[in-house]
Amino acid sequence: MTTQPGDTAPDQVARLLALVPYLLARGEVRLDDAAAHFGTDAEQIERDLRLLFMTGVSPGLPGDLIEVDLEALEGDRIIRVDNADYLARPVRFSPAEATSLVVALRTMVESAPEEARDVIQRTLAKLEDAAGQDGQGLLRLHVSPTPLESSAVVPVLESALAHGHQVEISYHVPSRDQESRRIVDPRGLARVEDLLYLDAWCHTAAGDRAFRVDRILAARELDTAVADPGARARDLTGGWFTDAETTTVTLRLGPPARWVIEYYQVTAQRPGPDGTVEVDLEVASEQWAQSLLFRLAPHAELLAPSDYADTFTSAARATLSLYGADGVDSP
Repeated sequence: MTTQPGDTAPDQVARLLALVPYLLARGEVRLDDAAAHFGTDAEQIERDLRLLFMTGVSPGLPGDLIEVDLEALEGDRIIRVDNADYLARPVRFSPAEATSLVVALRTMVESAPEEARDVIQRTLAKLEDAAGQDGQGLLRLHVSPTPLESSAVVPVLESALAHGHQVEISYHVPSRDQESRRIVDPRGLARVEDLLYLDAWCHTAAGDRAFRVDRILAARELDTAVADPGARARDLTGGWFTDAETTTVTLRLGPPARWVIEYYQVTAQRPGPDGTVEVDLEVASEQWAQSLLFRLAPHAELLAPSDYADTFTSAARATLSLYGADGVDSP
C-alpha cells in the first residue's frame, strides 16, 4: 500500500473508508477539492482511488468491485465512483461479529498502551451499553436483522424447494444496474461466507446460475414442477465463482492497458506477441466486458469468446459512425 511520507497504512485505510461516502454523497468531486478536504495532496488521493479498483464485496467478481471513472480522473481531474453504495450505509454487526469484537476489546484493554486504553474502554462501554448490563444482552446488539435473515424471498424459495416447484424471480444485476425477470428451477440454498445463494437452473439463461439472495428483489412460487426433480444442488463453497454464472474472457493487452492485471481478478496470464500480454478474467456480463474494452481502446483486443468479440466490433463501428453524423468528422 503506497502512502505519502508521514502517512501510515492505517491513515490511508481510514481515509478510504471516509472517502467513498464523501464522494457518493456529492456525485462527483474535483480531485484537488477532495485532497484539500482530507488534508493531503492530489497525488495521494489518486493513489487511493486506484487502490479502490481492487476492493469490493465478496466474492470479488468485476461486478462486485468499486468502479472509478479513470477517463474523468485522468482527463478532467474529476472523481466519480460507482458500485460502492454499501460503504455509505451504516455498519451492522451480526451477533457473532459483535460478540467477537467485545471479546477482542476486553482482551486488548489490559495490554494496550496507555494512550490507546481510554479509546478502547470507551468503545467497549458503548458496545456493552447497547448490549445490556454486563453484556448479558450482547446477542441483541443486532437490533435490525440483515437482509439475509429478514428477506421475504427466503420462505418462498424454501417452499418451492420443498414442493419441487419453479420460481419466478426479479433479480438485480449490479454489473449492469438492471433488474431482470427469470424463471428458475431451484436446487438448493447455500451459504458462502456471509452470503446466501440460490443454486438453480435458469430457463432465461439456459444454464446453471448461483443467485445472491440479497439481490433477489421478489420471488413467486409457481405451480409448475421443475424440469429435473432429481437434480442435486452444486457445492458452491469452493471456487464457485468460476462456474457458469460468469464467462471467461481472454484479452490481449498492450503496455498502456496492463493496469487491468493490477485492478481486476485475472485468473491466468501469458506472454503475447510484440510485448503484449494475454489474460483471462471472469466477467458477470457482456455489457461490462464491452465497457472495459471501450476504456482500453486501442490498447486491448478481445480474443475470446468469439461472440463477445463480434458484438464489441459491431458496437464500436456503431459508435464510430456517430462521429460522421450531423457534420462531425470521425478522427
